[in-house]
Amino acid sequence: MTKPRVVIVGAGFAGYHAAKALSRRAGERAEIVLLNTTDYFLYLPLLPEVAAGVVEPTRIAVPLAGTLDGVRVVIGEADRVDLQNRWVGYRSAEGDHGQLAYDRLVLSVGSVNKLLPIPGVTEYAHGFRGLPEALYLHDHVVRQLELAELAEDPVEQRSRTTFVVVGAGYTGTEVAAHGQLFTDRMMAQRPHLKVRPRWMLLDVAPRVLPELDQRLSVTADRVLRRRGVDVRMGTSVSEATPDGVLLTDGEYVPTCSLVWCVGVRPDPFVAELGLRTEKGRLVTDEYLNVPGYPEVFACGDAAAVPDPTRPGQICAMTAQHAQRQGKLAAHNIAASYGQGTRKPYKHRDLGWVVDLGGKEAAANPLHVPLAGLPAKTVTRGYHLYAMPSNRARVGADWLLDAALTRPAVQLGLVPANAVPLESESPEVVRRG
Repeated sequence: MTKPRVVIVGAGFAGYHAAKALSRRAGERAEIVLLNTTDYFLYLPLLPEVAAGVVEPTRIAVPLAGTLDGVRVVIGEADRVDLQNRWVGYRSAEGDHGQLAYDRLVLSVGSVNKLLPIPGVTEYAHGFRGLPEALYLHDHVVRQLELAELAEDPVEQRSRTTFVVVGAGYTGTEVAAHGQLFTDRMMAQRPHLKVRPRWMLLDVAPRVLPELDQRLSVTADRVLRRRGVDVRMGTSVSEATPDGVLLTDGEYVPTCSLVWCVGVRPDPFVAELGLRTEKGRLVTDEYLNVPGYPEVFACGDAAAVPDPTRPGQICAMTAQHAQRQGKLAAHNIAASYGQGTRKPYKHRDLGWVVDLGGKEAAANPLHVPLAGLPAKTVTRGYHLYAMPSNRARVGADWLLDAALTRPAVQLGLVPANAVPLESESPEVVRRG
């Protein structure tokens, strides 16, 4: 008898954990196929530490083949889903086309950088969603400081040592916090660098980390300003040029570095499926089923899953939701074959952690606000717990960074033209 085949598209937090949970539940009773553009699951929360040279990039790239027993991994990018005939089309890394038939389908394609129609942004900004962008930013920062050492023009020195981060959410705040600490340490190793590097953090929101508890926001803001980050709330970029950025308050800031961290949006692939969407995300019921297609499930950033704690609203695009939804999708797929009964999506907010570099962090585990070393302990403990693999290696990198001088060299592995900012379907600016 032919085994039923479950195809999972995307190996982010939702897809990876769906595959892992399903392999444990299904065992030899089903064929599980995971389609992803890379052969690893990326632990996104530690990307800022990769860019700052704290953690080696391979530490947060968890191999799919070595950690998902019984799962067949196919490297490629999904480009079509035939819902009537039940197959997924994909393009491999070498350009070949293939198809994967399915009995059950999990759509967990994730998200991409949110882009606003601001002149010059797609040409001169870089996003921060993957390892190539983190590696590029690390090299770019080192290169700018090396060039600033050689520059004789004070204006050029200031331009090369000014780093503008747009978006004071989770990622942007951590990038600016780690970045300022990183460049300060580099300056201590470079006596010919006369200008202290300056990091700017911009957002139209009224406060840092606007989506999180205000106490976390206050803690993060205090740490950033004390460290020397130029925090500008209620301000963003109105135009980017080759030599700098024009801010919405009219100020022109000379810079060679624009890091785009304004948030995420569902992968544009979702819009091509012809299914009902809400805010660009696939509509599902509380069991993660796509209406009208009981064999299709959706989870993670690409899915508009009803939030049981906020009636009438959908779950936020967070790793916590994605991971839990992935596990639930696996459970409900098993239930569809008679193994247990299906369950609706429920969750309990466990709080947030924000690593601010050095000995600083902000956290509210189970809604208990923490700052400083206690928050740092909780933050790193959470990351080690949440990582599926490489825990010892990450912990070793943290210990080495605390004990030794951090090396700062540019490897030149990722050129700027290899990490363009996603420019498809920019969002329309809504003015109140």
